[in-house]
Amino acid sequence: MAITTLLFDLDGTLIDSNSLIMASYSATLEKYMGRVYEQEELLPFIGPPLKDVFENIDSARAEEMIAAYREHNLEHHDAYVEAYPYVAETLQQLKQAGFKLGIVTTKVRDTAERGLRVCGLGGLFDVVIGYDDIEHAKPHPEPVLKGLAALGSEPGEAIMIGDNYHDIESGKSAGTLTAGVAWSIKGKQSLLAYAPDYMLEDIRDLFEIVKEETDAENGKLSR
Repeated sequence: MAITTLLFDLDGTLIDSNSLIMASYSATLEKYMGRVYEQEELLPFIGPPLKDVFENIDSARAEEMIAAYREHNLEHHDAYVEAYPYVAETLQQLKQAGFKLGIVTTKVRDTAERGLRVCGLGGLFDVVIGYDDIEHAKPHPEPVLKGLAALGSEPGEAIMIGDNYHDIESGKSAGTLTAGVAWSIKGKQSLLAYAPDYMLEDIRDLFEIVKEETDAENGKLSR
């Protein structure tokens, strides 16, 4: 099937919110755990849902810590986040070309939509699937499958794109093609270990990828 649908993770994929995420974790953990966490200790927390992270740290105070994290995150949100280079214009061109675009994130939907607006990406996506829209977060296939259902798309005509292994695993389990992004804060090699179908060095690589997939579907040789 030719590619018609592109599903994206948000943080670390389309918008650079890594500094905000690290600062929010750092402030919360210093308050509750009584020490400063090094960046290397915080990196594994980027990607999974907040509930999973904080329950693994202190299950008794997890909800309290989530609330503190979100308070810090929202207070500083707009000053930190920005779209990665070429994201806005690439997405605009893909949308104009008729591709269906969706967000599949572990953020709650309101915060995800706020990030899209702040970064000038509001109105580009046909669906936003947030943590509050699903029962099982990535790497479970449910969020990807829910995004596909909302768009009226089949897995075989979609690519799931993200900066974390959760995105690759979720897409594979749902039956989509997958693409990692080389600008992942965890490093390109960490994603290659999960064998995505593609690795984007630049968001604009998507133009060539969808062309290749369409040419292959039409029986043409790809470049």
